[in-house]
Amino acid sequence: MKVDLGIWSKLTGAVIFLLLVAGLCLVIVWYLPLIRQNEHMRAEILKLDIQIQQDEETSRRLKAAIDTLHRDPKTIERLAREKLGYAKAGETIIRFEEPVTNTPTFR
Repeated sequence: MKVDLGIWSKLTGAVIFLLLVAGLCLVIVWYLPLIRQNEHMRAEILKLDIQIQQDEETSRRLKAAIDTLHRDPKTIERLAREKLGYAKAGETIIRFEEPVTNTPTFR
């Protein structure tokens, strides 16, 4: 047996719908900061992964340079000539330097 309640059945349906919408909004408001924090942390992870890759590449280059210094005497000789200004007996070293001036430099 179905009883016609008139407007009350329509109001009950509207109230239930509004309660569902309010509950959905509450869930969204509750989890929105967590979603934003998650997105921020994912971006940070990607940035750190890129930094790790760059550091690993730098590490590989430095290890290769160290291995070259350990195994190749010509490399050590070249570095001693360039950085320390060493020369073999009988060689003449010519250095080109900029002239010193008394005028102040403005930056």
